[in-house]
Amino acid sequence: MNTGISTAGKTGPLAGLKVIEMAGLGPVPLAGLMLSEMGAQVLRIERAGSDRPLLSLPDEYNIDRHGRSILRIDLKRQEGTELALRLAEKADLLVEGFRPGVMEQLGLGPDIVLARNPALIYGRMTGFGQDGPLAGRAGHDITYLAYSGLLHAIGHADSRPVPPLNLVADYGGGTMMLVAGVLAALFQRSRTGKGQVVDAAMVEGVSMLATPLHALTAAGLWDERRGANLLDSGAPFYDTYETADGGHIAIGCLEPQFFAEFARLLPLEERFVPGQYDKSLWPPMRAAIADRIRRKSRDDWDRLFAETDACVAPVLSLREAKHHPHNRSRDAFVTTGAFKRPAPAPRFSASRPAPATKPGDQDLSPSTVLTRFGFAKTEIDDLVKLVMLANN
Repeated sequence: MNTGISTAGKTGPLAGLKVIEMAGLGPVPLAGLMLSEMGAQVLRIERAGSDRPLLSLPDEYNIDRHGRSILRIDLKRQEGTELALRLAEKADLLVEGFRPGVMEQLGLGPDIVLARNPALIYGRMTGFGQDGPLAGRAGHDITYLAYSGLLHAIGHADSRPVPPLNLVADYGGGTMMLVAGVLAALFQRSRTGKGQVVDAAMVEGVSMLATPLHALTAAGLWDERRGANLLDSGAPFYDTYETADGGHIAIGCLEPQFFAEFARLLPLEERFVPGQYDKSLWPPMRAAIADRIRRKSRDDWDRLFAETDACVAPVLSLREAKHHPHNRSRDAFVTTGAFKRPAPAPRFSASRPAPATKPGDQDLSPSTVLTRFGFAKTEIDDLVKLVMLANN
């Protein structure tokens, strides 16, 4: 029996907002999770007969479905498309992450949907945008990073570019830009009453995140060579170092006063302190730091620098981060069932969003889901029959 918690009766700054999430992978589901945890009522529409996901997770850990009501609809049938349109009439937001043209082929493109609900915010997430030479191409985080120029900048000078997981383009340039875009469009709608389409392209979103680097490059303060700059491991006081036990510490003492504290405690030769930004001193400075760091364990260094502003931190694993005293004091990780995961963010002074959990029985019940979305009881029986056709 499903023991998930129902999504009804939610609180938060977006309480009362109705969102349709067209089921997909990656950035759009994370946006759906965030909107849900901010209080929105999110309905995830899953396509009947859709392909199996790349990674099949147990319900307890499948955050792509947590916090949502779920309907499986056969969008290849006219009746299924009409049901999706009826749902869109009652929604505030719709978010989708298909390639350009897919929603139009399903009869759910923005022109048709906005004609049915002119106040709807229609959020579109793609890798390259809705038009342009690459618009129809497949890609992933590493692809968009490569085209943005950022992948070239990430990595050490003596090595090839390193993909920073899939955090930067997928979730930074994708999820966060989509959420920011639809919320901005909602604010405009509060003044005009009109909806609009938000075109969020990951390659453009991640480029926007790099605007400060473009400014530094234009000013002649950033070298396009990898590992040659202040923030890309080029500076010996902004890098990671291996410790005696095979662990690592992260050093980020950019400001002179922080570097002086670091040098005093490490210790470093006095000549390096006034010469912090003298690049001719960086090679011997790096060698001296590496030599000292290798003499103690990661946790020994953590204890030494813990109460200082030297900007030294132990490089924790994902598991270790959950147990760090600061994270525990802030309840930065929460437990839902057997799943210990990051707490909803950001925090709000007027409400405390609850972490989303796997869908409960009521969240999977077509009649309950349609009732929540505002359909009259007199028409729900016929609509449920359409849903059941998709699941048989």
